[in-house]
Amino acid sequence: MNRIICFIYCKNCCSCYDVVMKNKLRSSFNSRQYMLSSDFEVFYYSDKNFKTLHPHAHDYYECYLFIEGDVTMEIFSGNSSDTYKMTPGDLMIMPPGVKHHAIMHESEKNYRRFVFWISRDCCNSLLSESMDYMYLMQKAEAFHKYIYHLAPSQFHLVESKFLRLLEEISQDRYGADTFQHICLCDLILTINRIIYDEEHSHSGSDELSLFQSIISYVEENLEDQLSLDDIAGKFYVSKYYVAHLFKDTLGISLHQYIIKKRLSECRDAITSGEPITSAYERFGFRDYSSFFKSFKKEYGMSPKEYQSIYKRE
Repeated sequence: MNRIICFIYCKNCCSCYDVVMKNKLRSSFNSRQYMLSSDFEVFYYSDKNFKTLHPHAHDYYECYLFIEGDVTMEIFSGNSSDTYKMTPGDLMIMPPGVKHHAIMHESEKNYRRFVFWISRDCCNSLLSESMDYMYLMQKAEAFHKYIYHLAPSQFHLVESKFLRLLEEISQDRYGADTFQHICLCDLILTINRIIYDEEHSHSGSDELSLFQSIISYVEENLEDQLSLDDIAGKFYVSKYYVAHLFKDTLGISLHQYIIKKRLSECRDAITSGEPITSAYERFGFRDYSSFFKSFKKEYGMSPKEYQSIYKRE
């Protein structure tokens, strides 16, 4: 992993950090809105007299943890915008291409926050390891849900992960790149797990609605080509988010669900007297061999055996 640009000024954030360490890692705010690193950059800022930036968007993902200040976040969608008065413990996940900016009201007040940028390439690399890393980022793109509030215990846990990553980056120690990667993964998974657990402790209505809509669409179009890319495009969400949604809800992939539904329809068709060849071709199986293997695995016997036993007169 490339060496990244990283600064921290840790003021009264963690009692285990002494003044020497805080000053050593201190940084002033840099107004650039582009990455110098190819993977990720992480900052801890503490500013006074912060000047409101113009609305801007990134070509990378941004994670922002608000600690202190008199700030409103404005997030744009088309020609309209929504504003959020930030409170300590607010967490913002901002996908690429979404215009936003922080509006400072009383500039003499201290403005403290963690800022974390991660490139698309770095996200894709993490995604190749596990879809779990992208839960909140894909959720932000799917539902335009950008801001969450962390309870004090959750906030301190996330803060500790930021600080551990920042301290590791500030030092040039043996295994630095490897340990930074571990800290990065730990930070991302901690944030995702906190929000996931919080949302799934009660009904997740947005996810449930999307899941039910996809189920209905699949069942109504079993005779058509159904791919993860096609379905994600139909519902304007990420294919990775759809994949994660099915795995979390049913414990199987979308592809496995489609196969099961198609086998069920084929089973009903052949027991109603439809020729086996006609049934498997109608429901999207490319050839008899693949249909035969899937059917026998699902029902414990061949299609012909099943038809001969259960065919309805």
